[in-house]
Amino acid sequence: MTTRREFSKALAAFAAATPLVQPVKGWLARWHTAPLPTLGVQLYTVRESMQRDLEGTLARVRGIGYREVEFAGYFGHTAAQLRAALGANGLAAPAAHVGLDALTVGLGDTLEAAEAIGHRWVVLAWIDPKDRTVEGYDRIADQLNAAGEAGRAAGIRIAYHTHDYVFRPAHNGSIPLERLLARIDPRLVDIELDLYWAIYGGSDPRSWFERYPGRFPMVHVKDAGPAPDFAMADVGAGSIDWRDIFRLRDKAGIRHYFIEHDTPVEPWSSITASFRYLRHLSV
Repeated sequence: MTTRREFSKALAAFAAATPLVQPVKGWLARWHTAPLPTLGVQLYTVRESMQRDLEGTLARVRGIGYREVEFAGYFGHTAAQLRAALGANGLAAPAAHVGLDALTVGLGDTLEAAEAIGHRWVVLAWIDPKDRTVEGYDRIADQLNAAGEAGRAAGIRIAYHTHDYVFRPAHNGSIPLERLLARIDPRLVDIELDLYWAIYGGSDPRSWFERYPGRFPMVHVKDAGPAPDFAMADVGAGSIDWRDIFRLRDKAGIRHYFIEHDTPVEPWSSITASFRYLRHLSV
């Protein structure tokens, strides 16, 4: 009896060799599914536990099955302590969230710590309301470019994490994220697209992946309830069609998936439920 794998290989070979059946290759790609790669968690979700016992929190995160974490504060620990705690638990920390000062006046210390801990990205977590103007977005884009240039020698990239306000039209009718993407240098600066905040802001993440391919190496994954409230939910407990979004993962350039819930009723239950859902999701 022909197995599914044998059938797939035969069909792929036939499609590659026969120009008239190229549409079959597209059908074959849609037929195949695979789980998402390594899953991570944004440690902001368990921030209270991090404050009490950082090392124990990382151990518990690894026990759930996570292999990557994204920091949102170091809670008084040195870079050496953090690297040791990560190593002891078999975790990597590709990225960390910081404020704007850490990318401007404190940039030297930020990059030094990032290199010592093993980050690949340092991410601007948000934009202050006073800077949410046309001039403010332009200035921040230039600051991100400057930080990216400084980080190049250390192999550290800069990124910006999106919130709902960058998807909503500004006073002049422009979309702030479009303005940022037009001004930041893609050789130095990336976008970490928060999929929940995109939807909450009235946007469709897939449209950004289609229009700006390769610009989104990291995403935040958290679910949303139905309109109009879009209440934040554990992944899989809301209404977002994750398969449809993640079918575009290669076009988007996604390499890291950070699960997050800003205000969970019980943080550990939340990140466990979300992990289990995504671990079994085939796209």
